[in-house]
Amino acid sequence: MESRARLYPFFWASLIFALGEIVTFAVVLAARDFLEESRAVVPEISLELALTYFFGVVVAMGVTLFLIPISKLRLVLKAMFAFLFFWGIFIILWLTLLVQVAIVVALVGGLMWFFKPKIWLHNLLLILTLVSSAVVFGAIIVPWSVLLLLLVISVYDILAVRFGYMLWLARKLSQSESLPAFVIPKRISGWNLELKETEIRRLIEDKAAEREFSILGGGDIGFPLLLIVSVFFAYDFTGSVIVAVFSLVGLGLAYWIQQAFLKGKPLPALAPISLGSFIGFLIVHFVL
Repeated sequence: MESRARLYPFFWASLIFALGEIVTFAVVLAARDFLEESRAVVPEISLELALTYFFGVVVAMGVTLFLIPISKLRLVLKAMFAFLFFWGIFIILWLTLLVQVAIVVALVGGLMWFFKPKIWLHNLLLILTLVSSAVVFGAIIVPWSVLLLLLVISVYDILAVRFGYMLWLARKLSQSESLPAFVIPKRISGWNLELKETEIRRLIEDKAAEREFSILGGGDIGFPLLLIVSVFFAYDFTGSVIVAVFSLVGLGLAYWIQQAFLKGKPLPALAPISLGSFIGFLIVHFVL
């Protein structure tokens, strides 16, 4: 029973990741057809610009949360997340449906989360938003730049966890109903709960064995999806599938390290996931 409980978060995290990859493949195929039909010229952005954008967001968020009480930011954060979820739904539906339909469905999804942020809805909308971001940016960043981006952010992830910044950030955000991470309950009934302030805080404050929920950072899935899309456009569909499979293996490695060595303590999961993605890319680049 205890072993089953330990595997439960890994099962759902793997399912979420696999679903994200499947949706990514569906959307990126539609995006390719759209680009070919419209004969659009896709720009290419540099690694420096991508890193500047990422760390700019990190610094801005950190400074804002440090200077402004979370009680005054709660509504702003909820509105920001609702808009991001609206954008994520819209991008996906815009490629396959009428613009008017995409706007209406995306608006309904964003408002549903704003007023009733159920855990299942939060996770679903976060997947769609990460997929949209991966498709948009993966088409304009070459794979080697994405790999270097993964390396730099993985090092940042390790240092942020090691020196407590990530935990501090999570504690601050846990005081609102906004969290850029997947929330995985231990019980089926937990999927229909709302992201109440007290529930999210327990994700951070409770001991590992006492937690009713676990979390998986959105970046731990979003950045590997970025590489999958980049490989799709630079190589082919088969290559992107191989990277996707090895990314899932990396997720399994992350959970094994956490259970075998860290005993449930916070783990910077992006590093082992990136390692799996990197191995998959090397196979694509040098073998296929």
